[in-house]
Amino acid sequence: MIGHDQDSRQLAGRRIVLSYPGPTPPPGVLQTLRDGLAAGVILFGENITSTSQLAEAVAQLKQASAEAPHPRPLLLMTDQEGGKVRRLPGAPELSARRTGTAPDPLAAALDAGTGAATTLSDAGLNVNLAPVLDVYDTPDNFIDHFERSYGQDPSRVGELGRAFLTAQQGLGVAATAKHFPGLGSAARDENTDARPVTLPVPLPQLRTRGEAPYQAAIAAGVRLVMASWAIYPALDPDRPAGFSPTVIQGELRDHLGFDGVTITDALEADALTPYRDTGTRAVAAASAGMDLLLCSARDPQQAEDATAALAAALDTGRLDRAAFAAAVTRVDALRDELR
Repeated sequence: MIGHDQDSRQLAGRRIVLSYPGPTPPPGVLQTLRDGLAAGVILFGENITSTSQLAEAVAQLKQASAEAPHPRPLLLMTDQEGGKVRRLPGAPELSARRTGTAPDPLAAALDAGTGAATTLSDAGLNVNLAPVLDVYDTPDNFIDHFERSYGQDPSRVGELGRAFLTAQQGLGVAATAKHFPGLGSAARDENTDARPVTLPVPLPQLRTRGEAPYQAAIAAGVRLVMASWAIYPALDPDRPAGFSPTVIQGELRDHLGFDGVTITDALEADALTPYRDTGTRAVAAASAGMDLLLCSARDPQQAEDATAALAAALDTGRLDRAAFAAAVTRVDALRDELR
C-alpha cells in the first residue's frame, strides 16, 4: 500500500522533469535531486557555455541525484533534433527536412541518430527529445518552416524516424517521438508555445497521416512519446491532446499499443492559458495519462508547484493511486535502463 504525506510527495517528484536558469545548477535544484523529488532535468542553450562547463554541471546533477534516498540514474535530456533545433554543438548537422531530401535518406537518418547519440552521451546525457514524427501537409507551415519534418509521406516519415531512433537507442540514448498525434497540419502561425491551437483534422486522416509514423516508432521500441498541446476535435473537442484521456489512454495506449513512457511538452506553453497555473496543468496531464511532466520554464519553482499539486491530488483521491503508481513504475524502469 502506497502511503500518504511525504510518500505522496516522493511519488510526485518521481514524475517531474525540472529546469533551471543559467550555466550553474542552483543549490535548491541540487537539493531537490538529493531529496529524490525529480526524475530528470532538461537542459537548454542557456545552460551550456562550453564542453567543460557542461561536464561540471552534469557531474553536479548526477552526484546530487546519487545522494537521494532511493537513487536511480537521472534522466538528463535536451532537444537535439538536428539542423536549427540543437542545444548542443555537433551532430546531427542535418535537419529532418534535409535528411528527408538527402540522396540516401535512410542512410542520412541512421547517421543522424548515431550522431545525436554520440553528442548526447559524450556530454553525459541519456534522453533526446527527438525525433519529430510530424507529417507536414503544406510547405512552409509551422513544422516545415523550421525544417523539423522528414516529409509529406507518412510512410517515409515513419521509416526515417524509425531509423533515427533505432540508431540512437542502440547507443544507449532514449528517443522521444513527438508531437502525438501530429502537428503536421498546423498553419505557419499555429504554435502551441504561443497560443491555443485547434487542428480540425478528420479522424481517418489523423490516423493515416498523423499517427501512422508512431506505429513504426512503437514497433521499433521507442522509449518515450511526447504529446501535442493542440486540440484535435476528432478525438476530443474540449482538451489539448496531453490533457485528454481519450488521446493518451484511448488512442496512444489502447489503439496503438504504446506501453512506454509518456511525456508532456512544456507545461508553461501558452496553449494552456485556459488552465491557469502549473499545478492545475500538472494534475490535468497526470489525469490524462502523462507519466513525465516537463517543467521547462527555467524556474525551479514551477517544478515545486507541480510536485505539490500532484501530491495533494493523490492524497485527496483526485488522482487514482494505482494509476499514479503505474506511471512512477514506468518512469523508474526507464531510469534503471539508462546510465
